[in-house]
Amino acid sequence: MTKRLRVFSGIQPTGNLHLGNYIGAISQWVEMQNRYNCFFCIVDLHAITVPQEPKQLTEKIKELAALYLACGINPGQSTIFIQSHNPDHTSLAWILDCYASMGQLERMTQYKAKANQANTGVGLFNYPVLMAADILLYQTDLVPVGEDQKQHVELTRDLAEKFNARFGPVFKLPKVKTLSVGARIMSLQDPSQKMSKSSLDKKGTIDLLDSPKIIKNKVMASVTDSGREIKASPQKPGITNLLTIYSAVSGQTIDQLEQQYQSQSSYGQFKTDLAKAIVDFLTPIQRRYQKIRQNEKKLNAVLKEGAKKAKKISQETLKMVKEKMGLG
Repeated sequence: MTKRLRVFSGIQPTGNLHLGNYIGAISQWVEMQNRYNCFFCIVDLHAITVPQEPKQLTEKIKELAALYLACGINPGQSTIFIQSHNPDHTSLAWILDCYASMGQLERMTQYKAKANQANTGVGLFNYPVLMAADILLYQTDLVPVGEDQKQHVELTRDLAEKFNARFGPVFKLPKVKTLSVGARIMSLQDPSQKMSKSSLDKKGTIDLLDSPKIIKNKVMASVTDSGREIKASPQKPGITNLLTIYSAVSGQTIDQLEQQYQSQSSYGQFKTDLAKAIVDFLTPIQRRYQKIRQNEKKLNAVLKEGAKKAKKISQETLKMVKEKMGLG
């Protein structure tokens, strides 16, 4: 029997998980767990690179864990755990810090984009090394990421190669598993920008836990384009984005939707139908979420078991690293 390749990925418990996160990442994670040995982490240590309110952070961690489950991540197939519940992540991050150069980290595009913000902490500079530790601890084969995270996987490979060259083979060199860009979801208010958890304009995102009324209001207020033709094209980014969302939540192709609405003389009915399709799509997820979230004992048990499974593998890696280095 062929051994399954190992996948690692994670999301920060900040902001609200939205439809773009589901379509662009989580739905693909759900598919991957049928083919790979998956580790899906709630990366709370990455979240504290910027100030967090403690009670809210605790709630967001549990909310994200419950949404993982509600969206279809199965703890019987995948390992779901909270990053800070496994101290091996920070232990390996410090070791890798000693092999990462200042120049490497200064070239990270996400750091450069935020470096001039007031009160920037060392953690923001250093978090790509923690991300490398996250990945390398589990001898990961594949890391599913978008374009904006590929540079961090390249850094992970560089650090692994440097360590292996110095001490002998320890780490697998992970490869990027590019997520499908066929369903790239953009902001409802600015279709030139991705739908984002960190966006200040909340009207641009459809959160997974939004009520039907809020969803309808956001869709009806979404930016469209000049003209009234419901057709996907580079000249019509607003309506193209709405068609992409409609296709993702309905299962119909964009061609089918264009045919369906070709006789429409305005965007009103199209938006009304789209809002209903989104509500119909999210309602089962929301119902599962509420059921899971109300049973905190069971949720905690899933996370405890996930941390136990994660540690069993990470401890083997960290032990090998320390032995190679002469640490204890």
